[in-house]
Amino acid sequence: MIHHHIFHNGKLLAIDDVRLSPGQAGLMSGWGLFTTLRIFERVPFAFERHWKRLARDAERTRCPFPFVEGAVREQMDEVLRANDVAEGCARIYVVYNHSSLWSSGEKFPTADLLICSSDLPAHREPVRLDVREHGRHAGSPLAGTKVTSWLNNVWCLHEGQEAGFGEVVLLNERGEAAECTAANIFCIREGRVLTPPLSSGCLPGITREVLLEIGPRAGFPVEERVLMPKDLYSADEVFISSTNRNIIPVEEIAGHKMRAMGGPLMRKLGTLFADYVREYVDARAAVGGKR
Repeated sequence: MIHHHIFHNGKLLAIDDVRLSPGQAGLMSGWGLFTTLRIFERVPFAFERHWKRLARDAERTRCPFPFVEGAVREQMDEVLRANDVAEGCARIYVVYNHSSLWSSGEKFPTADLLICSSDLPAHREPVRLDVREHGRHAGSPLAGTKVTSWLNNVWCLHEGQEAGFGEVVLLNERGEAAECTAANIFCIREGRVLTPPLSSGCLPGITREVLLEIGPRAGFPVEERVLMPKDLYSADEVFISSTNRNIIPVEEIAGHKMRAMGGPLMRKLGTLFADYVREYVDARAAVGGKR
């Protein structure tokens, strides 16, 4: 559930007072960006990484992005204070307002900025995955961007959940595993941790990015590699990663039971990631205390 206070175009407002319009062409056509951040102890984790991805996606999608990182970070802090969020998640939305002939003549900024927060969504561990062919188009110029036109993701997830699954593995046009609808996917084979490359069409997830960095530092490889469904079915273990769920094991993929779940390598990665989060939160809290 979205919390009561929203930051919209420079103002902290009650959610009932936030006004969007059909005259905002990007809102109606899905020309916009978003990112979701995990809140740990009132600190937005990896804000800088999320901001970098937003700026990159704005350039790729030609979405105006006239915003300043430090100012938006302060606005998010204001939202978290107003909603008293110690643990939860937050979202930043950017909506392109002048993108077609369907305008209303209202005076909108070039792009709307919205910041909101919510509780963490419930999820089941371990997770069962379904598989969807042609769920990703790796050849699209928008592949790997986090845009507000998210119908394919929520549609695939809804169908998977109706069939009793918790998530869905999306295959690209070459039949390769790309990612899930709201998570990256990893498998463990012969002591190596593998995840699809960005060329698969997957989103460069923030948790995925951190795992690719910290794994080698701890002495075991985390590698990008093309993965077919059969590679997942025959893996020693499979797990998914996301902002809201961190790292969780997979027990089944489309009827194929995993050999093991939550083994020592995955647990080690989970500990490393938790340590990384702890260091980040402590560092940000120290900086905040000096203001």
